[in-house]
Amino acid sequence: MKTVEVGDLSIGDGHEPKVMSVLNMSENSGYEPSVHVDAEKAAAVVDEELVPAGADIIDIGLQSANPKYETKSPEYELERLKAAAEVIDNVESDTVFSIETRYAEVAEEAIQKGFHIINDVCGFADPEMRSTCEAYDVPVIKMASPPDLDRPGALKTVDDVFEALERGGVTDRTIVDPAFGGWYDGKTYEDNREMFRRLSEFRAFGCPILTATNREDFLGDLANQPETEDQLAVSLAAAALEVDRGAHVIRTHDTKETYDVVQVAHALGREHINRTSPVNVTELSGVTRREMRRHFSVSDRAVNGPARASSLTFSIESLPGGAADTAEKIAELNDLPAAISDGTLVLSGTPRTFVDFLDDLPTDDPELASMADSIGAALERK
Repeated sequence: MKTVEVGDLSIGDGHEPKVMSVLNMSENSGYEPSVHVDAEKAAAVVDEELVPAGADIIDIGLQSANPKYETKSPEYELERLKAAAEVIDNVESDTVFSIETRYAEVAEEAIQKGFHIINDVCGFADPEMRSTCEAYDVPVIKMASPPDLDRPGALKTVDDVFEALERGGVTDRTIVDPAFGGWYDGKTYEDNREMFRRLSEFRAFGCPILTATNREDFLGDLANQPETEDQLAVSLAAAALEVDRGAHVIRTHDTKETYDVVQVAHALGREHINRTSPVNVTELSGVTRREMRRHFSVSDRAVNGPARASSLTFSIESLPGGAADTAEKIAELNDLPAAISDGTLVLSGTPRTFVDFLDDLPTDDPELASMADSIGAALERK
């Protein structure tokens, strides 16, 4: 996993997750409290509200990426950039600024005006974006999108998102954004939830991960909270899970609350790193075979296969004594660790070992057959 350095910030494994606060300088925004068109007033918000609340990065948007709004031209963004640059000039706090754009010419102008990060919502759809960021050696957030400047984030499935991030490659200072949200092209709430469940797969790119799920309807729907103003609680629940699943930057409209959640999730999370020079070892929890397949798919070379990777553990209750004894013997034959206590059988091993174990189970025992069906279904999902 690369570490992206931005001033005094280190973004990546072994470093505290960063909070990115949204500051929209376009009136076309889905969340009105984040809109601050006047540069002087916006600077005051940064100094007096966002930075004290825990913002590490201030992300300024020049136009909305929401498909319900007409795409604005580079000239429009360049005009709005003048006001955005005034914000930097008026801010007294020592903080990092990113600029949300889709155009390489706007990115270049923003870099020259003092912006530290480019947030490309079209994922290198502008063919000059990657080379521009590399030429200036600036970090760039690559949001998963089709190669179309008018359709940011217009992707449906996890595979679509993964392919979009692969297209055009990444720079040495890229942060990947899987592009959560409604967007369009038929993307549903369940599509977003499936991508959320599989967030850890995006570690395969070896880049820090940014998530932007704050006040998204696919979360609000789970708690019957369709209105944006009522979606703070669901957003905070999601932020905690995102940190636990490997997100390094959490983009939010609710800085103080999100900062608090991020600190707790990071401190009590399951991911651990042994940081030694020159080798850093990160312990990852709950890695599935599907995640390993992602690593294999983008790796330069690989040894063995994902079926031998990762570990799964199942707890099986209510097995009759004879069936439990049979399962224990077959587990022993297949070098599958097993423990039995008070009628509960616990099995733990690699997917490959479980496949061999299931192949050896007798099919005429209804309890063992039921257990095999459940484990087999879980293996398919993994």
